[in-house]
Amino acid sequence: MRRLLGRLSARRGRRAAAGSPGPDGLPRPLAEKLEENLKVLRDLFGSAPDLIVRRFRPGVAPDVEAALVYLDGMVDDTVLHQHVLVPLLREDPAALGRRPRRAELARRASERLVAAGNVSEVSDLDKAWDELLAGRAVVLFDGCPVGLTAAVKGWATRSVEDPGTESVIRGSREGFTEDLLTNITLLRRRVRDPRLHVEFLTLGRRTKTKVALVHLHGVSSPYVLAEARRRLRRVDLDSVLESGYIEQYIEDAPYSPFATVGNSEKPDVVAGKLLEGRVAIMVDGTPFALLVPYLFIESLQSAEDYYSRPFFVSLLRLFRVIAFTLAILLPALYVAVASYHQELLPSALAITLAGTREGTPFPAVFEAMVMGVVFEVLREAGVRLPRPVGQAVTIVGALVLGESAVQAGLIGSLMVMVVALTGLATFAVPALVDIVVMLRVAFTLIAGVLGFYGIILGLALLTAHAAAVTSFGVPYLWPFTPLSASGLLDTFIRAPLWVMRRRPVRLHPRPDVRRGPRPRVRRRAGRRGGTR
Repeated sequence: MRRLLGRLSARRGRRAAAGSPGPDGLPRPLAEKLEENLKVLRDLFGSAPDLIVRRFRPGVAPDVEAALVYLDGMVDDTVLHQHVLVPLLREDPAALGRRPRRAELARRASERLVAAGNVSEVSDLDKAWDELLAGRAVVLFDGCPVGLTAAVKGWATRSVEDPGTESVIRGSREGFTEDLLTNITLLRRRVRDPRLHVEFLTLGRRTKTKVALVHLHGVSSPYVLAEARRRLRRVDLDSVLESGYIEQYIEDAPYSPFATVGNSEKPDVVAGKLLEGRVAIMVDGTPFALLVPYLFIESLQSAEDYYSRPFFVSLLRLFRVIAFTLAILLPALYVAVASYHQELLPSALAITLAGTREGTPFPAVFEAMVMGVVFEVLREAGVRLPRPVGQAVTIVGALVLGESAVQAGLIGSLMVMVVALTGLATFAVPALVDIVVMLRVAFTLIAGVLGFYGIILGLALLTAHAAAVTSFGVPYLWPFTPLSASGLLDTFIRAPLWVMRRRPVRLHPRPDVRRGPRPRVRRRAGRRGGTR
C-alpha cells in the first residue's frame, strides 16, 4: 500500500511539474509518441475541420516523423510556410553538425532552424492547446516529449479608424481596434518612454482573454497600481468578451448611478490620462480601454478641450454643466411648477401654461413620464437600426408622435418643448447618458409627489452620495471635496497649459513639474512701410 501511495504521489509530482492544469484539473504532459499527442488534440477539439495537422519529416532527422499543428484562419499561411515549415524541411548538416538526438530535436530546431521571431518550447498539452487558441503553431516530434511553438498570428483585424463614440473637430482621428497589440502600439507611438510598462494577465476560464495593465512607472500612484492588480487577480469569470465584464467587477460602487471606472477608445485620451498618473486596463477583443481612477468632472470634459484655446474651452465646459443640469432637472421643474408652484411664474407665463394644459386628461407627472419613455424608445431605435434608417425613424417619429399627441389633446405643447430640450441637453453630455436617464426619472417622480421640496431633497441626497463615493481611493468629487486649489484649474474652467504645471496631487505620489512656463515673446515693431 505504501508503495502504491508513493507511486501515485510521484506521478502527481511529475504532472504538477509538467505545466498548468487542464480541464480535468490535472496537467497532461506531452507523450513521447507523436500519435498519442495528436489523438489527444483531435479529441479535445472534437475533430474540428479547422484543426490542421501537417505531417512531415524534418531535414535534420529524416527517420523522425513530425507534425505541424495549427488552426486554420488564425495564422498567416505565408509566414507559417516560409519561416517554420520550409526551414524544418531543409537539410543543413553543416549548420547542425552531428545529427541531433530525438529528445533534443525541439531545442535544436528552435536555436538553428525556425526563423519566426517568437519561438518557445512547450512540454504539456494544456500549454499546447492554449498556444493553438492564441494563434500560434505547434510543432511536435516523435520520440521527443517537448514541442515547439511559433508566433504566426494572422487573423483578420479591423484597421485603425475614427472612433464613433468620441468625435472631435480638432485632434487625432485614430481609435483603438479589437487587437490588443495594435492598441499598445498606438499608445507607445504617443508615449515614447521606456518607463511605459505593460503587464499581461489572462482572465476567463473559457475564453482565456488577454488583459494588459498599462501604467507609466514613476508617474502612476503605487497604491492605485497595486489596487488595480489586486482587483484584476480576484476577477473570477468563465468568459471576458468585453471590457465591461471587468469594469463591473473592479468598480468601487457597483450600486451607485455614478461610474467610477472610465473608458475611452482614443489613444491620445488614454495617453493623456497615463501622463496624469492614471492606470489603463486594455482587453483583447474590444476597442474600449478602462481608466482608473475616474472622477466625476472627467465626464464633462473632452479630448478636444486641451487642443483648443482655454477661454473658449471654459465656455464650452460651462455649457456642458448647464446641459447636464437641464437634462436631469427640466422635466422635474416643469412637473413641480405645473402641479404645485404656479405662483412662482409671472402672470403671463402662468396663463400660457394653463392654456397649453387646458383639456389634457392626464396630470403633468404622467405626461412627463410617458413622453420621456417615448423619447428613450425613439433614441434606442435610432441607435440600433442601420444609420440611414435610424436617423429617419428618430426624426420622423419625434415629429409625427409629438404633433399627433398635441392635436389629439393628450399632452400640452409646452410638454413637447420640454422633452425636446431635455433630449438635446442629454446629447451634449454623451458620457453621462446612462446617469442622466436614471436621475431624470427619479427627479420627475419625486417632483410629482413633493414638488420643489422633493427636488431639493433629491439634490441634497445625490450630492451627499457622490461625496461619499471613491474611485480607487480617490474621492469622486475631487477637487471640490476635498477642496484643492491646484485641481480647480482643470474643472469647470480650463486654465492655460503653462499654468497647470504640476500633475494632479491626488493621482500622483509626487506632484512634479510636467510643464515649464510659457516663454516670453518679444514684440518688435516693423519699419515704416512694412514689417520684417
